[in-house]
Amino acid sequence: MEPHTKHLAEFELFVMLAVVRRGEDAYGAAIRREIEERAGRAVSIGAVYAALGRLEEGGLLVHGLSDPIPVRGGRSRKLYRLTDAGREALSASASMLVRMMDGVLLNPGEL
Repeated sequence: MEPHTKHLAEFELFVMLAVVRRGEDAYGAAIRREIEERAGRAVSIGAVYAALGRLEEGGLLVHGLSDPIPVRGGRSRKLYRLTDAGREALSASASMLVRMMDGVLLNPGEL
């Protein structure tokens, strides 16, 4: 049995996976695009930032600021990364999904 970790909701899981996939380029709009492309669903930027805020408050993510974008008036971006606790929570959630799906065949019309 795994140690007690924070259980992630579906959208929080998507956000954290997008942060990992984006690596050093994990900022709000890029995270949104990653989720939309991979999950195949529209996502509001407000929902992304709300989830990022919850995850950061929960100690699962931290952010730093990038250098300003090299255009006139370019601003810095908040770049997100997982904390150790975030990596543990993501690993626990992924393991739980694998265990729950073990032996389940998902054929169209079966559910």
